[in-house]
Amino acid sequence: MDWDDLRYALAVARARTLSGAGEALGVSHTTVGRRIRALEQRLGARLFDGSPEGLTPTAAGQDLVDVAARLESETLALEGRVAGRDERLSGPLRVSVMELVFRAYREAFTSFVARYPNVALTVTATDDEVSLPRREADVVLRMNNRPPEHLVGQRIGAMQFDVYAARALVDRVGRDAPLGAYPWIAWDERLDMNWLDAWLAQHAPGARVALRVDVSAAGMHELIASGVGVQFLACVEGEADPSLVRVGPKDPFARRDLWILTLPELRATPRIRAFIDHVAAEIRAAMREAE
Repeated sequence: MDWDDLRYALAVARARTLSGAGEALGVSHTTVGRRIRALEQRLGARLFDGSPEGLTPTAAGQDLVDVAARLESETLALEGRVAGRDERLSGPLRVSVMELVFRAYREAFTSFVARYPNVALTVTATDDEVSLPRREADVVLRMNNRPPEHLVGQRIGAMQFDVYAARALVDRVGRDAPLGAYPWIAWDERLDMNWLDAWLAQHAPGARVALRVDVSAAGMHELIASGVGVQFLACVEGEADPSLVRVGPKDPFARRDLWILTLPELRATPRIRAFIDHVAAEIRAAMREAE
């Protein structure tokens, strides 16, 4: 048995499907299935059973998965400690940033590339959570008023969100109309966004939900601009779009801290330290200019 065997079993246990494991590993689902079957034959034990929840480990499979998870954790921790001692201001750097933040402050990333051409920067713009301990990224930029305790970094500033509407919709409803008079765009009920329903009940009683969606931040911006309804939008985007109007007062509830974070063992790595300092300074400057 080698680490590759354990890696495949761990991926199946996490994804619960062969296709999900294949996507995580960068191989086809048939390759995953073949590797798992070969491992079961070598061990003489069944590792996974099918269930309504997907593929679940048997007792033998769970034992193997637990060992694999410990080995992965120790291996990644070792890689982090080694990378943290890398004194070169060059090499690969993987960053995960929220889509909204990347769109609003992309010049901070392009100016870093121009300043440090020997750093091979890869940016993933996604709102999905990523695991730094699993080395899915070296640095993350996230909006969070309580960042994870196992990460270190800098608070860059705060991003304000307010309710925006298309100018045509404001003209139709009336500029002095209460928030409850506007049609609203709400989130798909399966997304567990109940906070908006509670907020509407308090601040926009009687508001009609015109549309429920599961879209990206860019998609929400486009829907608001179309005039179908109103929703919260980052002020950095809303104020830059002349087709939109902010309606209602600023609400401290809709203010989120922006953090740039990494693992403690990586923060002294020159390329990571340079990226954090550069991007934090550039975004802070852009925020001050917009005030």
